[in-house]
Amino acid sequence: MAHHSATLKSIRQTKVRNERNTALRTKLRNSVKKVIAAVDSGNANDAKNALLKAQIQLDKSVTKGVMKKETASRKLSRLNKSVKALVKA
Repeated sequence: MAHHSATLKSIRQTKVRNERNTALRTKLRNSVKKVIAAVDSGNANDAKNALLKAQIQLDKSVTKGVMKKETASRKLSRLNKSVKALVKA
């Protein structure tokens, strides 16, 4: 166990950040799963709405430092591509 007050504070900060990042990551994954489920079911309106919510979650994860900008951009591009293919079909 740590003995210095600065180390104890650092441990507390790490715990809080870890919980926050885990919650954000969970929300993000759930929103992406909803888009994929809507695309698989073939419902274009649900897919569009879920894509908008997923886009918000992806942008938030980038701003909060949970995910890199390029990763979020790649995921959003792939989701958008699948939703557009559903709308065209």
